[in-house]
Amino acid sequence: MAYESDIINIAVLNFKAAPGDKESNLKRMIGFSRAAAKRGAEMIIFPEMALMGYGMFIDEDVPQEEKVRVTETVNGPSTKALEAVAKEEGIYIIFGMSEKLKEEDTDIYNSAVVLGPDGLIGSYQKIHPYGSENMWAKRGEKPFMFDTKWGPISVGICYDNYQFPELARYYAWKGARLHLNPTASAEEVPNEGSRYAWQRCYRPHLEYLVLSTSIYIASSNLTGWDWKNSVYWGGGSFVTGPKTNPFEEVECATYLGDVEDYQEKLYVGTLDLSLATRHQCSDNPWGGGPDYRPSIYKKMFDEIG
Repeated sequence: MAYESDIINIAVLNFKAAPGDKESNLKRMIGFSRAAAKRGAEMIIFPEMALMGYGMFIDEDVPQEEKVRVTETVNGPSTKALEAVAKEEGIYIIFGMSEKLKEEDTDIYNSAVVLGPDGLIGSYQKIHPYGSENMWAKRGEKPFMFDTKWGPISVGICYDNYQFPELARYYAWKGARLHLNPTASAEEVPNEGSRYAWQRCYRPHLEYLVLSTSIYIASSNLTGWDWKNSVYWGGGSFVTGPKTNPFEEVECATYLGDVEDYQEKLYVGTLDLSLATRHQCSDNPWGGGPDYRPSIYKKMFDEIG
C-alpha cells in the first residue's frame, strides 16, 4: 500500500475532565488543541469521555434520563466548537463523548468523534462497553477508519483494545499504521503498590498490540479524581510502536509520553510511520503468502458465531 506521507506530528495528553461540566471541559479542550497546533501537532487525541467526564455515567444514582440529557449528537454545539478549531488550525482532533445518533434518541453510545482540517469526519461507537458501562451505553456495531495523507488511521476505545486484539489486527490488515486509543483507564484508589499494579496492566496490553500488528498505538488517558472522588484515572498517556532493531522480531519502543506520569500534561512528538511495517500482512517469502490468514480465522469464528 502506498502512503503519501510517513512523518506525522502527534499529540497525546493526560486530561483531567471536570465531572459533568461540559462547558469547562470544552473550553480546556479547545485550549489544548490550539496549544498542540502551536507546537506543530497535526493531530491531537483526547481521552475517552473527555467532553462529559466519565464518572457521572457510571454512577447508578444518576438517572439515565440525565445522562441522555447531557449527551449530544456529532452535530451538536460542542462538536461544532471543536470543528471550528480543527478547521482554523488545520489539525485533526479526536475526542471522547457520549453520543446520540439523533437528537430525539434515548439510546446513547460511548463514542470517539473525529474532526479534520475540512471538518467533521465521523464517529466511532465503542463496540465493547466495559462492565456496568453496558447499563448506559449501547454497543457499537462497526469498526471505524478515516483516510489521511498518512494512510488510513483507526480508532478503538479502551476495553476494545485491551481485551480484543482482533480489532487492531483487522485495522492493520486494512492498511492502518497508526491506531488511536482514547481511554479511561482507572488506577485503584491510590495506595502503596497501586501505581505499579496499574502500569503492569495498562502498558503491556498496548505493547502487545504493537507486537501482534507492527503498527503504532497512540493512547490518551483521563487523569486524577473523577465524580465524587469515586474513581481515580491513571494518566500515563503515551505512544508506543515498533522499535528499530537489527532482528526479524518486532520489539516495542515508547516514542512519546510517560506511563509513569499522572499529571495533566500535553505531549507532542514526531513519528516515522514507515517503521510500522505491518509485516504479518505482507507476503512471507518462505511461505508464499501473508502469515496473517483471515480466511482461516473466518472459518473458526463462523463455528462459534
